[in-house]
Amino acid sequence: MVMVMIKIYQSTLEDSSLQVIDAITPGTWINVTDPTIEEVEELSLKVQIDTEFLNYILDEDEIPRTDTGKDKHLVVIDVPTKKRIRNHVLVTTTPLTIMTVRDEYILTFSKGTNILEQLVEEKKLEIDTGKRSRFIIEVLYKVATEYLQYLKKVNEEIEKCEDLLFQSTRNKDLEKLVTLEKSLVYIMTSLHRNKAVLDKILKNTVVEIYEEDKALLEDAIIENEQALEIAYLYREILSSTTDSFATIISNNLNSVMKFLAGITIVISIPTMVASFFGMNVPLGELSKNPYSFFLLLLLSLILSGIVAIILRKKNML
Repeated sequence: MVMVMIKIYQSTLEDSSLQVIDAITPGTWINVTDPTIEEVEELSLKVQIDTEFLNYILDEDEIPRTDTGKDKHLVVIDVPTKKRIRNHVLVTTTPLTIMTVRDEYILTFSKGTNILEQLVEEKKLEIDTGKRSRFIIEVLYKVATEYLQYLKKVNEEIEKCEDLLFQSTRNKDLEKLVTLEKSLVYIMTSLHRNKAVLDKILKNTVVEIYEEDKALLEDAIIENEQALEIAYLYREILSSTTDSFATIISNNLNSVMKFLAGITIVISIPTMVASFFGMNVPLGELSKNPYSFFLLLLLSLILSGIVAIILRKKNML
């Protein structure tokens, strides 16, 4: 199945629902995901934007920011995505660029994620492509809510790890804890950066904010802050879980070492008795007794039993 890298959407006049169209016309939304070099060059010609600039904003290391030019407005935010590492799912983030061009087009660029298409297909993102500032705010709001969904899944994984905490100490479980901690670091860093972008948009210095859009923007800021607070909380929980894991492993190791030390002491008693009576010294009547071996064996068992009882009372066995 061939993945479509560039999709063109336009909202209908009747119900404002999004429809996929074939041609780029004024008032359309162009969603670009992992484009090829040829597709970038073709898009550059159609929307009259320098190819070098398009390649620049497609950089995977682009950080959240805003930029305003003569004929375009640029907003870059981080969006959550998933990556599989050593059979564990890592929640990471990738840049999503939203750009308006000459009040004619809305362009979105992303690499490694098709989050906007997913939101459209799930009917979580219903927008009017003719309202550019509203489009940006709507996407920012939906991305903030998506972070909450990802955090919910991270919390579920943390709870599963807590259940396994008292059952095993496998490296696999430790790797999962490390992966979850990395996920929270990515999420928290991106939410901090997105917060700066949202605050800048609220000051009306990036795109023109209409009064009816201001409430939605404030909701997006609240959702972002809520996600950030939850991420902090989950990281504290995960840190506590990791410390508990380390304590349990240490206690288990101490218990095993203490038990092995006790067993070693008990086993050494028969060896010590046999060594004493195996010396090249006269043993008198004992050496002539036909039951001397069994007597020595009984003595060893009695002494070992006494030592074992003493160690048991000291909680070493």
